[in-house]
Parts: sequence; structure tokens; C-alpha cells
Amino acid sequence: MFIVCIFAAIFVAYLAPSVGVDHGIFSLRSLAEWGVGLIFFFYGLRLSPQKLKLGLVNVKLHFIVQISTFMLFPAAVLVAMYALGYHRDNLLWTGTFFLASLPSTVSSSVVMVAIARGNIPAAIFNASISSLLGVFITPVLMALYLSGGLDGVSTGGLGNTLVKLIVQVIVPLAAGVLLNRRFGEFAERKKSLLRFFDETIIVLIVYTSFCSSFEGDMFKDFAFSTILILSVSMVALFFFAFFAVWSLCSVLKFPVEDKITATFCGSKKSLVHGSVMSKVIFPDPATVGVILLPTMLYHALQLIIVSIIAQKLGARKDG
Repeated sequence: MFIVCIFAAIFVAYLAPSVGVDHGIFSLRSLAEWGVGLIFFFYGLRLSPQKLKLGLVNVKLHFIVQISTFMLFPAAVLVAMYALGYHRDNLLWTGTFFLASLPSTVSSSVVMVAIARGNIPAAIFNASISSLLGVFITPVLMALYLSGGLDGVSTGGLGNTLVKLIVQVIVPLAAGVLLNRRFGEFAERKKSLLRFFDETIIVLIVYTSFCSSFEGDMFKDFAFSTILILSVSMVALFFFAFFAVWSLCSVLKFPVEDKITATFCGSKKSLVHGSVMSKVIFPDPATVGVILLPTMLYHALQLIIVSIIAQKLGARKDG
């Protein structure tokens, strides 16, 4: 049912994109943003300090996630560029490398790990630290790629990203952890209801993301064959990263919960950071839409694919 709702959300976004792009206090986009904060608050309620400490000390897991996010992706895209005939003036290639340089998602990574019954404390730590690192690493990687430097880049957009991370993730999570002793057992008893809430917010995120894409006519200047090839390429990139990380975790004999966390966090990319960073790094607004296209496609496809995988893993029988 969850997967059906995701596809339904995409279809409704196509029919009525304007509904999901409003930015008012009571808009669906604002509701999704508030929902993300509540997700992390509820996670905090279910996280005892002992569980959180165990998740943070798993250094090997954290290292794999960050290496995958900021090294494996750029390396894979560079190899593909030179193998397929790279042209520097091709904005889709620039957009693809920009995608590769982005940090992992925060909200959807943790939600999917929770649905798949992975290591949630480690997922929260890795998704959050990836976002913080991305504020600095993404501009550096793009500076190396563009070779001409980052003239005119300001720090305002980066500061806004940090503020959003603190408000949406760190503060609600910390509040939940502080209230764990009082309400932790209640949150555990209601975990089925909380999972339904998580899935509802994910559907809302998918809907508002596609509304932005359709409302902005992101696909109007490209032939269907170009969009199709780019979409297939994004799927291939996702599965390359997914199975590379999963295989490495198998070699290192990670428990299944850690494998899920490493793979889900290490194979995802953040549309939120992409949208903010694109405005900072690329001063010409006429090129931003094209450069963001690979990120938009990857973001949508990763949500659909990981949702299916998370459902299957979450239904597994342990032992």
C-alpha cells in the first residue's frame, strides 16, 4: 500500500502541481517540513542514551558511509564521463557530477532505515554528519571540477542549510532523547502508528518534490529519449552505489542492521542540499534547472526504489 501511495502521489503531482509548491504556513510543503521535525522528535523518544551511544561509536560504519557519499560517487561519475566521451559544456554532465558531490539525505534516509529495521542511531548520526560535511565538501568538489573556481559564491545559502539542519533535525532529536526516560515506553508501544506517520511524511515529500519539478517545467526542454536515458543512468548509478556498499559490508561481516544503515545512507543524495547549493555555486539561474535535473531524477527514483527495498527488508524474519 505504501508503494501504491508513492506512485499515486507522483500522478497527483502531475495533475495538480501548484497545490504542492505553495510556501504558506499551512501549505503541504510546510506540513512536510514540520513532519520531518516530528519524525526526529519521535525517534528521539525511542532512543535511550545507551542506544544512542552504541550507534555513535560504530566508527567503521560511519567511515564507509562518508567514503561512499563523497568519494565513491564522484569517482564513479568521473569514470563514466571519460568512458562515454565527456564534454565540459554539457550541463547534464555538470549536473551529474554536482549530484555525485552532494551529501546524503537526512529525513528520508533515517525513515527508510527505520522501515527496514536497521540501525537507527547510526543512521541519524551519519545522515546528519553527512549534511554538515556537505556544506564544505560539495563546494570544494565542484571547484575542482569547474576549474574556474567559484566566483561570486556567498555563504548565506550554506548558513541557511546549517540552520535548517539544526531546527529540523538536531533540536527535535535532542528534545526527544531528553524526554525518553518519561515517554520512551509509550513511544515503543505506539511504534506501528509512528511508522504509519513516517510513511505518510515520505509520501508528502515525494508529492511536493514532484510538484516543484512539474510546476517548473523541468522536463520541457528535453526530448523524451534524453529524459529516459538520464533516468536509466540514475538508476544504474544508484544500484552501483547500493550494491558496492552492501558487498563491502558483507565482506566486513557487518550485522544486517548495520548493512542496511550503511547502504541506505551511503547510496542516497539530498535534493534539499542540491537546491540550496545550486543557487550558491551556479550564479546563472538559466542553467540551474538543467543542472538540477539529474538530482531531481535521482532523488525521485531513490525514494521509489529504496521504499520497495525497505518494505522487503522490514518484513524479514530475524534469526
